[in-house]
Amino acid sequence: MRRLWIPLLLVAAFATPAPAAELTADAVNAAELRKRPPAEDKMDPVAIRAQVLLDRAHVSPGEIDGRFGDNARQALAAFAAAKSLGNGSKLTPELWDALLREDQAPAIVTYKIGRGDLKGPFLKKLPQRMEDMKDLPSLGYTSAREALAEKFHMSEALLSALNPKSAFDKEGEEIAVANVIKPDEKLPQITRLDVDKDAGHVQAFDKDGKLVAVFPATVGSDDKPTPVGSFKVDSIDANPNYRYNPDYKFKSVKARKPFTIKPGPNNPVGAYWIGLSVGNGYGIHGTAEPSKVGKSESHGCVRLTNWDAKFLGEHLSKKAVVELH
Repeated sequence: MRRLWIPLLLVAAFATPAPAAELTADAVNAAELRKRPPAEDKMDPVAIRAQVLLDRAHVSPGEIDGRFGDNARQALAAFAAAKSLGNGSKLTPELWDALLREDQAPAIVTYKIGRGDLKGPFLKKLPQRMEDMKDLPSLGYTSAREALAEKFHMSEALLSALNPKSAFDKEGEEIAVANVIKPDEKLPQITRLDVDKDAGHVQAFDKDGKLVAVFPATVGSDDKPTPVGSFKVDSIDANPNYRYNPDYKFKSVKARKPFTIKPGPNNPVGAYWIGLSVGNGYGIHGTAEPSKVGKSESHGCVRLTNWDAKFLGEHLSKKAVVELH
């Protein structure tokens, strides 16, 4: 039998898998859609760019983590529907081109760390139990890295991956961040919210019925289902206290007396609270765990990322109607 001889170097070339795409600002900003769509199990420049563009279009992918998971696909489907481009959640060439036509801004920009970013005070450790939070003077961030990641709607892992040499502790240091801040943008007031438990999202509309924004959401649980019906906004509060009432009967809380937890982005209702005319403490609020939005259960409320709750609170009419279904 004649043996086929192949050089050793050629065998090694065939055997070695292709390296992962480099995570740099330039790589993300120049990323183009490939035949194989971005995966949800590893960071990908295409996924990062798509997530940032969706965020800038106010079709929130939740936490920008560089992985094209459920929240990103849901956001893409909402974007496609809004642009009359079908109902698909796959990142097709048609949808990719539509995202790029919508917004020409770079997905990743340079940010200079300021004194305020490092000021704190920071928690040494975030308690897991509500009872252990009640005596803290505030529920701030645990680090400047966490604060910066949330400021730019990113996961801490992605922020670190884009800035592998940074400890995020030096004033004046320039870092790469998601380009999600649009300071001069003017948007109409939101007068109606549609909260869909099964779809796991909140749609926001203006007085003319035009879609303003879409957010991924955790809506209730089997144990604590969110009430169904049409309700009104009772209150809109930034940096709220959290007041626990034993009548809530949360399984994870053993306290038999009411207690109050001080404000902060890491308190149980996050950085924003929108109270509803449901009674018994139901509302729309932020969370200390943005990565779990749309992926875990809540105590009956509607849970958003802190930045989405803040956006909603800042643009929501105090007479807004909230449809829960």
